[in-house]
Amino acid sequence: MNPDEPLTLLGGLTARAFLREYWQQKPLLVRQAIPGFESPLSPEELAGLACEEGVISRLVRERGETGPWALRTGPFDEDDFTSLPESHWTLLVSDMEKHLPELRASLEPFRFIPDWRMDDLMVSYAAPEGSVGPHVDEYDVFLLQAQGRRRWQIASQTVSGDDFLPGIELRILRDFQPDQEWILEPGDMLYLPPRIPHHGVAVGPCMTWSVGFRAPAWRDLLAAWVDQRYETLAPQDRYTDPGLEPQDNPGEISSPALARLIAGLRRAMAVDDAELARWLGSVLTEPKAELLEHMCLPEPLTDDAVSAMLEGSGILERHGAARMAWIRADEGFCLFVNGQEHLLPSDAEALVRYLCGQQTYEARMLMQLCTSYKDGEGLLRKLCEAGVLLPVTE
Repeated sequence: MNPDEPLTLLGGLTARAFLREYWQQKPLLVRQAIPGFESPLSPEELAGLACEEGVISRLVRERGETGPWALRTGPFDEDDFTSLPESHWTLLVSDMEKHLPELRASLEPFRFIPDWRMDDLMVSYAAPEGSVGPHVDEYDVFLLQAQGRRRWQIASQTVSGDDFLPGIELRILRDFQPDQEWILEPGDMLYLPPRIPHHGVAVGPCMTWSVGFRAPAWRDLLAAWVDQRYETLAPQDRYTDPGLEPQDNPGEISSPALARLIAGLRRAMAVDDAELARWLGSVLTEPKAELLEHMCLPEPLTDDAVSAMLEGSGILERHGAARMAWIRADEGFCLFVNGQEHLLPSDAEALVRYLCGQQTYEARMLMQLCTSYKDGEGLLRKLCEAGVLLPVTE
């Protein structure tokens, strides 16, 4: 993708200009970001998916049976939908592109933002006046109107930790004061940075696609890093104090003791930047736990089946739940696939770029690129056996 090419998706802005002027800074409304857009997904299909095990789905009713703003999580059944009122409810289904591969092409225009930041495509269907309430998100989101119309309001107010309605599961703003408002029609799109208060209400039945981008919390990364370091430490590696001097009060933690304790903790946590970068590559490509079972093949592939996939003239695709990324290493590349690290030599660059840059692949091209280094075919076979690379079926 040329970062200096004007994009209809961004209202004629280039990717470079959008990232410089809007990304994580201010909202952007784009009329007809995707001209003539027609959703390939019907509300009935969305409801059907929400009834399946392993699919993350939520049903929000503004006027619940026991009070305002009732939240239920799936899987649902047909009776759950036939008993709903005619208005004021919303169904939301996450990770749609992972469950329906045909939707993945819809995310391709957003890949001017790195893949490791991409979270998912969430699709919502709202009955007339349906909403999830005024709220803020902790991530960047592109809200694409897919069917019907939705009124969006945003506010410039600052939101603190106690600005939410008490006693309900949803984090709905207690006092929402909008200062901008638009009605979006199919093909229109609204980009919102994190922490922008917003409220969407269906004007008649409507469907909205939300393309969200993850931003890892420092506290989560730190907790995961501490866990990783913990596993590397030997149980017998403990505090020691040979040459301990007597002290006049046994209740004091002396300055020498503190110095030894602090130095020991620093040694336990010490790591160079290269090791930390490789750890980050693994963490940032881990699939969501709820989706891991979707990565499992119905039965193990035989060597002959893998050979048929790779040595034919067909097309392969990356599994919808698979995550890939790479970083440069001292003597080549680190390829990360679903949290697993693969150290590759410098002559594997073309293969690495092809695997991570595309989501569908020509089998012949993969085999051609993997001949540049010794274990190239072995890597491809591992990816096929793990269900990361799959044959495209008509």
